[in-house]
Amino acid sequence: MRVEEKLGVDKFNVDDGNPHILIRDDPGPEVLDRLIKACPAGLYHRTDAGTVRLDCEGCLECGTCRVLGLGNVVTSWNYPLGGMGVEFRYG
Repeated sequence: MRVEEKLGVDKFNVDDGNPHILIRDDPGPEVLDRLIKACPAGLYHRTDAGTVRLDCEGCLECGTCRVLGLGNVVTSWNYPLGGMGVEFRYG
C-alpha cells in the first residue's frame, strides 16, 4: 500500500474556530520555500500575490513547520484541542 493510500484512510476532525497553527502574512521566501517542500501533507502554498496560505485541514501534526519555521513563518503552533485533529486509522 502506498503512503497516499494509507493517509487517505485517516480521519481529520477540524476545529474551524481554533486553528492550531498561525502564520505570518509576509514570511521570508527562503523559509517559505523550505516549508512548502518539507510539509508532508503539502499544506503550505504560495499565492499569486506572493503571500503564504495554510490549510490546517489535513495536518498530520508532525511539527515539521514548527521546527523549520517557528519565529519566521509560524507565529504559533499548538496541538489541536482534545478530540480534534488527525485520527490515524492505519497500522
